[in-house]
Amino acid sequence: MTTGTGPAHRAVEAVWRIESARIIAGLAGLVKDVGLAEELAQDALVAALEQWPAEGIPANPGGWLMLTGRHRAIDRIRRDERLRDKLSLLGREAAVTAGRLTSPPEFDAAIDDDAIDDDLLRLMFTACHPVLSTEARIALTLRLLGGLTTEEIARGFLVPEPTIAKRITRAKRTLADKAVPFEVPLRGELPARLSSVLEVLYLVFNEGYAAMAGEDWMRPALCDEALRLGRVLAGLMPAEPEVHGLVALMEIQASRIPARLGADGLPVPLLEQNRGRWDQLLIRRGFSALLRAQRPGGPPGPYVLQAAIAACHARARTAGETDWQQIAALYQGLAALTASPVVELNRGVAVAMADGPEAGLADIEAIERDGRLAGYRYLPAARADLLRRLGRDQDATEAYRIALGLTENAAERAFLAGRIAEVCGGGSAQA
Repeated sequence: MTTGTGPAHRAVEAVWRIESARIIAGLAGLVKDVGLAEELAQDALVAALEQWPAEGIPANPGGWLMLTGRHRAIDRIRRDERLRDKLSLLGREAAVTAGRLTSPPEFDAAIDDDAIDDDLLRLMFTACHPVLSTEARIALTLRLLGGLTTEEIARGFLVPEPTIAKRITRAKRTLADKAVPFEVPLRGELPARLSSVLEVLYLVFNEGYAAMAGEDWMRPALCDEALRLGRVLAGLMPAEPEVHGLVALMEIQASRIPARLGADGLPVPLLEQNRGRWDQLLIRRGFSALLRAQRPGGPPGPYVLQAAIAACHARARTAGETDWQQIAALYQGLAALTASPVVELNRGVAVAMADGPEAGLADIEAIERDGRLAGYRYLPAARADLLRRLGRDQDATEAYRIALGLTENAAERAFLAGRIAEVCGGGSAQA
């Protein structure tokens, strides 16, 4: 986006961040082409940057952008032979829209909220279509639905900007080449397709919550964006328990962000955090979302179970009051659904807290032997914590060093180095 310092330019940037997803979704519903819809929305953005400084900011900026984008869409269709057949599909709506544009535009009527909500849901499913790679789905979602620039996405994931630009371009080309329909999937396809959407939001949140690499351990802006999109999705699909489950999980996890870094800038483990710094509003919102997820009845899905685990932590006023037996049982149910070795690792940690470090260590070492988590930095770190609690300092030090060698994030590396120093020096800090 072109940036500026004047009030009109700042207004354009603010409106774009808020309204861009709805504008792109509405235009995609018109032209049935996500790539073209983004181009048209960008055209409207350029027009705003050119006209608002001279003519003033309209009373309904989002409506102005939407109506201008529709005008561009009809002009493009009329002059492009390849798209001319789409004009007939627009039918009466196109004629009405074109007619509006010959008279003073009624911007307040430019956005039909119900229609745009439907298109927004279609855009989510299109941007997260399984025909795209995971990386492409993430980049395209943040671009189209988050309104982020390629520079912002690249900075958030520590990836070169040209790489992100290529992912987005290829993703839009793939959607066009594969003729992916701009629609909400049919009931039979919905569970798998919804799972793809939720996975993208979950991965964006997790990268913000505990960054894989770089100097910063957390990137809260990514958490905020994933949570915002999750809330939007929950509003669009209020009957889907797993959507509310993911929102509940993100709300409760996000509540801990203020307590997850110490004054020295190093990570603070969950059991050592000052729970007075947890955001109680986010916790209450998370509990409400979890209730909505559990209301329909039936067996809980993976995100509902993870949210229930997060809720167990949030209910405990102190680390010592945590119901580890319940958490271990929830992880057992989650493992049965997902067959994930990461879930099994987390269950092992919960077992250690509930039944003692030896019980948990046996589970974790069994996971280590089967090799499914080779290269996963949290496995040797968890093992080191349990060895330390058992007084096996030499083994704990070796395990911490393995974890350190697998960690690319600077803050985590400093934290692990501190743990090694504590063990070697006889420190007594709890894991």
